[in-house]
Amino acid sequence: MVLRKGFRRALLAAWLLTASAKAQQFPADWRIADTNLAAYFEAEVARLEAACLSDVAIARDWIQQRDERRRELFDMLGLWPLPQRTDLKPIVTGKVEGDGFTVEKLHFQSLPGLYVTANLYLPKNTSAAAPTILYVCGHAEVKTNGVSLGNKTFYQHHGSWFARQGYVCLVIDTLQLGEIQGDHHGTYRLGQWWWNSRGYTPAGVEAWNSIRALDYLETRPEVDRTRIGMTGRSGGGSYTWTTAALDERIKAAAPVAGITGLRNHVCDGAVEGHCDCMFFVNTHRWDFPLNAALIAPRPLLVVNTDADNIFPLDGVNRLFAQTRRIYGLLGASEKIGLVIGPGGHADSQNLQVPVLRWFNQHLRGVDPLVTDAATKPFAPTQLRVFDRLPGDQRNTTAQQFFGERPVEPIGSLDALRKALRERVFMGWPADAGPTRLVERATALDAGLRLSNLAFESQPHVPLRLVVLQRVSSPVRRVELRVVDEGGWTEWLGSVQPRFAAALAEFSGNVANSSTKAVAQPEDGTAIVAFPPRGVGPAAWAGDARKQAQIRRRFQLLGQTVDGMRVWDIRRAVAAMQERFPGAEVVVSGTGAMAAHALHAAAFEEKSLGLELKSLPAAYRDGVDYLNVARITEIPKVLELVRTRHPVVGAP
Repeated sequence: MVLRKGFRRALLAAWLLTASAKAQQFPADWRIADTNLAAYFEAEVARLEAACLSDVAIARDWIQQRDERRRELFDMLGLWPLPQRTDLKPIVTGKVEGDGFTVEKLHFQSLPGLYVTANLYLPKNTSAAAPTILYVCGHAEVKTNGVSLGNKTFYQHHGSWFARQGYVCLVIDTLQLGEIQGDHHGTYRLGQWWWNSRGYTPAGVEAWNSIRALDYLETRPEVDRTRIGMTGRSGGGSYTWTTAALDERIKAAAPVAGITGLRNHVCDGAVEGHCDCMFFVNTHRWDFPLNAALIAPRPLLVVNTDADNIFPLDGVNRLFAQTRRIYGLLGASEKIGLVIGPGGHADSQNLQVPVLRWFNQHLRGVDPLVTDAATKPFAPTQLRVFDRLPGDQRNTTAQQFFGERPVEPIGSLDALRKALRERVFMGWPADAGPTRLVERATALDAGLRLSNLAFESQPHVPLRLVVLQRVSSPVRRVELRVVDEGGWTEWLGSVQPRFAAALAEFSGNVANSSTKAVAQPEDGTAIVAFPPRGVGPAAWAGDARKQAQIRRRFQLLGQTVDGMRVWDIRRAVAAMQERFPGAEVVVSGTGAMAAHALHAAAFEEKSLGLELKSLPAAYRDGVDYLNVARITEIPKVLELVRTRHPVVGAP
C-alpha cells in the first residue's frame, strides 16, 4: 500500500480546477467533463449504498441470504468454485527462542508452488491446546542486502506479544512483501488491466493463503481449533475482514483499519492510497458493509483511528452502524464493538491493547490487566524462513494462474448476451431512458451539412456525435465511426477548416492538420464521428496516473471504462436510429474501439453492419472488461455476432 495524505475530498476540487483550466478549449456550458464524472460517481455510489442491506429488515432476511452472499464474496475473490485443498507440504526450517515463547520458522504451499512463509509463535509452559491468533500483515517491506525477509518480521511484536499472553500466534507473509515477492500492483501502477478480464485480484490470494493457514493451524496439537481469532492492520485488516467473512473457523475477529465504504474510496479518493490487494472484483456490485455483515454474529471488534486518510472515520462509522444493525437483528449486539484511537494510519498501542482484551474476553473468557508492551525482540534476519528461494515457486506469477477455470462453451448469441450481462457488463443501467438527442450547432458548405449533436448515454454522461452528410439526398446509411483520442483529433482536423463555427467549442482538440481534405460522404450516407466517454470532449483531466485512478474507481463500482464505452456505443446507435429512422447503421472502429463495437453489436436486435480494423485477438491485448476471459474469448464473440450482424475487416 502506498500512503498518500491530503487528497480525500480535495479530489472533487481538483477536478473542478482542472476543468476550469480547460476553459479556453470549451465554452462555458461544456467545461463539465470532470464535474460530470464526479457527479456520475456520486450517483453510482449512492445507488449501491441505498441497495446495500436494504432487503434485510428482520433476522430471517439475512439468514436466508447469508450463504449466497458468502458465495458471491468467494466468487469476487476468484475462489468460486473453491480451489482444491492440495497438500500443504509444511516444513519447519528453524527455531528461535524468545522470552517465554519459541518461534518456528516455516513455510507451506497454499497451492502447488504458491508458498506462504510464516513464523509460528508458541508459548512455553502450556500443557493444553491454547487459543490461537492468525495474524496477517500490513504493507511493510523489510530487506537486508536486497533480500526480502518478509513483512512478518516487521510485525513480529504482535506475534511475540500474543505468545507472552498465552496465545499461539501464526504470522504469515503477504504475496507482495513476503520472502518470495509477488505483486499487488497490476492496475495500481503497472498498467496490467488484463487482471480485470481474468477476474483476478491479489485479495483472493491473500484470502486463500489465510484459509490454508487455518488448515495448517488445525494440524498443530498446540492449537485449540475451537478458539481461533484473526487480526491484522491495514492490509492485514483487509484480509481479516474477507477471511473472517468467508471462514467460520474464525471465532472472533479484530481487523485494525482495512475497510471503509465505497463513498470514501470512489467519491473521496481513498482508492488512490490502496493497491489491488485491498479489493475484490465487484462483480455483484456490493458496498463493503455486506462484507462486514458476513462475520455476524461472531465477535467483531472494529478498530480504526480518527485521522486515517485512507480509511476515513466517517466511512468507518457508517459501516459500523450498518453492521451493528445486523448484529442487533441476530440478537448479538454485545458481540460487536468499535474502538477509535487518536492519530493517523499507524500501528499504535492505543489500538493493540483493546484488540488483546477483545480476544481475552471472547476466546478465553477472562480480561486480565495488560501490563507489558508489544516489542520487537528479534533482528529481522533471525526470522527468515528460506536460505535459498525454491525453484518451483509460483508466487511471482500468481496473476497468471490463480483462480483459473476452464471456459465453458457458449453455443448461442442469446447465451453469450446473458453471460456478458450478468458477469461483465453488470454496471450498465437497467433502463436505457431517452437519448435526449439535441442539435447544438450546424453549418453548410458546398452541399455538405455538418451537425454537432449531443445526447445522453446515461445520467451525468453527455456525449457528442458529429455528423457530416450531403444535403441533396436523404440519409439511407449511417457510418458510425467510434474513435479514440487520435481518431477524434484527426477527424476534427479534417473538417474544422470548413465548419469552424459549428466546431468552435472543440478548437482545443483540433490537430494541426488543416490541409487534410474533408471526408466526402456519398449520396445518401452520413459519416458520424463518435468519441465515447473519456475521449475528446468527454475526456477527463489529469496525467496517466490520474487516469489510472479514475479507471480503478470504475472497477470498484463493478464497471470498467471500456465496459461502459460498449454501452455508449449502443446508445449512439439508438441516437442515430432516432435521427435517421429506417437508415442502415454501420459501426466501425479500430483496435480496442473495434472490440467495443463488436460487443455492443452482440446486444442489438436490429441488424447492424460492422467494420472492424485491427480487432484484438485476445482480451489481454488492450481491452479492459471485468471477468470476460472467464466466460469467452474474442474469436468466439466474433463468431456468434456474425450469426446476426454482417462483419467486415475482421478475420
